Amino acid sequence: MNQSRDLTLHQRILGEIEGRIVSGEWPPGHRIPFEVDLATQYDCSRMTVNKVLTQLAKAGLIERRKKSGSFVTQPQAQSAVLEIHDIKAEVQSLNLPYSYALSKKASRKAKAEDRSRLELPVASSVVEVVCIHNAGAQPFCLEERLISLATVPEAADADFLAVAPGPWLLNQVPWSTAEHRIHAVSASAEVAAALDIARNTACLVVERRTWSGAGPVTHVRFTYPGDRHALVARFTPASQ
Repeated sequence: MNQSRDLTLHQRILGEIEGRIVSGEWPPGHRIPFEVDLATQYDCSRMTVNKVLTQLAKAGLIERRKKSGSFVTQPQAQSAVLEIHDIKAEVQSLNLPYSYALSKKASRKAKAEDRSRLELPVASSVVEVVCIHNAGAQPFCLEERLISLATVPEAADADFLAVAPGPWLLNQVPWSTAEHRIHAVSASAEVAAALDIARNTACLVVERRTWSGAGPVTHVRFTYPGDRHALVARFTPASQ
């Protein structure tokens, strides 16, 4: 079985299982067919099926139980949820004019770090995009993004000159799962130059990964000057 067929089959199995879960066809508690049965159904190796189930487990859609099989998880209530916001809308909410500038756009083979961030197999390709979002005369945030060409091949031809990659992706590929990671960093020389701030200035970093039924879509890192941005989450007490 060649690698290209493996990748296509992986995406097909992932998309079909995820679709059954998201649609409710397979409700919480439903047992996913065993690996050997899925391998027979899709005429593929158990390794391919195992990789799909591992990805679904990482996304929180299934729970793998030793000797029992894999089961659709019960959705977990969260005290605070970060939505995927449009940066243009964020800037305009501050009553400041928004502008956007593309710094870099390149298609290339995925490096080891890229594959780790997007959970991609060897020999994958990505689009790398770097851009600056401005609020008035000041940089608002630095965006550094990777897009999987296996999931979004159209990204290779998009120039991202007029439309930022975030809104473009939301219109192009419906996402089904997202993951946020938030942390603080000191601005490196490159980040400081891009954001017009002093080196080692405290910055807020929001990293996001999104997936669709076809596989990983994008990994993006937004870096904000620490004194110009805050994250707010509203929540209510759990019912007694």
